[in-house]
Parts: sequence; structure tokens; C-alpha cells
Amino acid sequence: MERKLRVAVIGGGIGGLTAARALLLRGFDVHVYESSPELKEIGAGVALHPNAMKALRSLGLEEPVRAVGYQSSLQQLRTWKGRTISSTDSAATAQRFGAAGCTIHRADLLDVLAQSVPAKAVTLSARCAAVTTGDDRGIARFTDGTEAEADVVVGADGIHSAVRASLFGPDAPQFTGKICYRSVIGVAALPARRIEPYEGLWLGPHGTLVVYGVRRGEAINVVAHYDDPSYQHESWIAECDRGEILGRYRRWHSSLREMFAAGDTWYKWALYDRDPIPAWTKGRTTILGDAAHPMLPYLGQGAGQAIEDGCVLAAALGKLADDPSAALQLYERSRRPRTSRVVLTARARGDDNHLVSPVAALKRDMLIAVRKRFSKDVTGRGEAWIADYDAGSPEALAG
Repeated sequence: MERKLRVAVIGGGIGGLTAARALLLRGFDVHVYESSPELKEIGAGVALHPNAMKALRSLGLEEPVRAVGYQSSLQQLRTWKGRTISSTDSAATAQRFGAAGCTIHRADLLDVLAQSVPAKAVTLSARCAAVTTGDDRGIARFTDGTEAEADVVVGADGIHSAVRASLFGPDAPQFTGKICYRSVIGVAALPARRIEPYEGLWLGPHGTLVVYGVRRGEAINVVAHYDDPSYQHESWIAECDRGEILGRYRRWHSSLREMFAAGDTWYKWALYDRDPIPAWTKGRTTILGDAAHPMLPYLGQGAGQAIEDGCVLAAALGKLADDPSAALQLYERSRRPRTSRVVLTARARGDDNHLVSPVAALKRDMLIAVRKRFSKDVTGRGEAWIADYDAGSPEALAG
């Protein structure tokens, strides 16, 4: 009886668990090593665009995710004063791209993914310190002195990846001069209006506001971006005073200030950018998700690209299971050009969203309207190539 290919996945977050699910469906011997004592995500939302939902569909997880997420009927793009720039109908999006998007609390998404992977396939409190890799195996070494040997090692250990550092050295993050505030607010705590008047994107001088429903519409996730070169702390769990947000956005639409006031707990972090790296793979070890391509949040594609990675990695190993090193190279060829383009597009989108000049902002808004009216770009922002992609299709593998 032929031995199953052993795959060690380092990291039990969204990308790692997606990869584990995809690999298990193809019959591989998979084990996930997670540094935390439990599979847990921070209290924030995540946007899953049509490309992410199609990838989840290929793993049999689209409906479980939709059941605990939220899907609005209409997405609005507005100026900071409330003028509508464009509206995008979810039904039209589904027809154009083969799936509608979904927004979900990160913890709920992680629960769905965790339930799709057997508990015996996960080891908790296993923090990877380093990996070594060769032509026939990879070895992950953990801080408690233990090791895991596998035919393939996959680094899905996030933005500060120990696997990536072992393979390619430390990264070089650059502070963008932008920061984010976030909160999850129960709809019951909001003023009389429900989430529909808020939901979508708001663009203003020096800032962007992203608002969407989570937990079947029982709460809204708020992420407020702002230009601020003075704050450079990258942690997602640093709390800040609500008065700071109210002061920053005091000139924005009154409904937004009412919404901010309803948030009890706010967090603040600095946005750092990283250039795409020239390689992901050495020998029998590769990386995915934020470990491979950390990106700014302006396209809402961080989770979606990690989910795509997991699907394509499993497909590549399924196709070339007798030559895992070649399979990992196929995975990288298939994914790195796309994710690099997403990284660079997200960088440019952040600048475009924060325009200070009223004339430049008006030109941007007019271009969005023209694209939306005269092309097949349903959002008007030139991003149809992202949503068109289907990680579960044979075409996702490079030739």
C-alpha cells in the first residue's frame, strides 16, 4: 500500500486551516501545528469577495460560511459627506462572477474551518521557531524543543512568519503613514437607523471608512483608516479611546459620528507595507497567506488570497504527488504573480482612497462612474480580474 504524502501545516489560522481542508479532501496525511492554546481569531470582521466564496465552494464550505455570515443586498460607495458615488447590487455581482460576496466575523469563519478539519489533525500550543528543508523532507522545530518531520512543510504562520524568516531571512516592513481603528458594534446599540445607511465604503480626505454586517446582520464591523505618521505600533490589540475616533472624523457625515459613539471598545494599529518577495519555496517547504504576501487591507483580499492559496496548493500537490518539490514550484508559479499584483493594487488603492484634493477626488469619482456604466466592471474600480478568478478550477494551475 502506497504511503500517503505527509504535510505539516504551520499555523491554524484562516490560511492554514483552509489548506488543511483542501489537502485532506485530496487524501493527504495532514497535520496542523498552531502556536495558540486554542483555535481562535481576534474580534474583527473579514470580507469574503466572490473569488473567496468560489474557493470555499470548492471545499464544500460556502453554505456553512454564509449561514453564520452576512450578505447585503446593496453595497454603497460614498464620499465622506454622504454623496453616493456608486451602488453595487449583490445579485448583479453573483450573476457576473458566479458568486456573491459575504462578510463574516473572523472567529465565526475560523470555527467553520476548524470544524472541517478533524481535531486529531491539530496540535495546539506548538510555536514554530524555525524550519530546515531539503530535497526529500522538511522539519519544523518548535520552541518547546519538539520537531515535526514531513514530506512537505507549509508555513501559514502569518505576517511575522518564522517559516518565511527561516527560508528567506527577516522581512522589511515599511510604515505607510496610515493607521486603522476598528470596532464591532451590535446593531441594537446603534441609533434608530439600522446598518443599511452605513454599509459600504466612505472615502474622504486622509481617510477611508469600511462598514459591513457580520453575524447574520446582528452586528457591524467598522474599520476606519486615517493618515497619521505619528503612530507606528502594528499590534491589532492595542485599545484606544473612542474620543480619538470622534475627533478624527468630526467633519464627516453625522450618521457616522453617531455610529462611532455606539462603539464601546475601539482598537488602533499602524499599517505597514511589504514588497512582494521573489520566492516562496525552498526544497520541500513553502509559504502561503500573510506569510507569503502580506498586503494592505484596501481591497479586502487578505483572507481571500490565503483561501485561494490553500486550494491551489492542494491542487498542485494532487497533480504532482509523486514529485512534491515540483508540486510546490507549480503552486508558486500559479499563485505568486497574482498575489503580487493584488499586493501592489492594494497599495495604490490606499493612496487613491485618501485623496486630499477635491479636484482629484472628483476625477476619481467620475472615473468610477464611467467604468461602472460603460464596462463589465460592476464596482467601477477596475478590480473585476480579482473576482473573476476561481481557485477551484483547473485553470488556476499554471501551465
